[in-house]
Amino acid sequence: MSDLKTRPTDQKVSQFIQAVEPESKRQDCWTIVEMMRRITCAEPVMWGASIVGFGTYTYVNTTKKPADWPITGFSPRKANLTIYVMPGFTRFGPLMEKLGKHTTGKSCLYIKKLGDIDQSILEEIVRCSVEQMRAKYPTK
Repeated sequence: MSDLKTRPTDQKVSQFIQAVEPESKRQDCWTIVEMMRRITCAEPVMWGASIVGFGTYTYVNTTKKPADWPITGFSPRKANLTIYVMPGFTRFGPLMEKLGKHTTGKSCLYIKKLGDIDQSILEEIVRCSVEQMRAKYPTK
């Protein structure tokens, strides 16, 4: 069985974000970094080549092996900014309706740009997500 490939790296978040194009997406990344830093009280860390993660939690994966993952984070993908909301979206129905233009996956919130959404609603979703994750996976 293979180990989890996405792990914290020594890559500098600032260098990663400085390479993001276009400039407007790069600025959105810096805004998200500041929001997530404020919410988690954690510094950003690169996970793999393209995920900026904040905080960690340990879960037991499908192979019954413990694995670490960021409590929250984001990735500036080509098509969208992907924001990781680890507990998923079932508890966020009313907030999601007010968020603005977005799509979702299981734990991924996809937005084209921050200007398409209500950033205060995004902040509330991320804050609640982090609170849920910390309650479920308390730091030892």
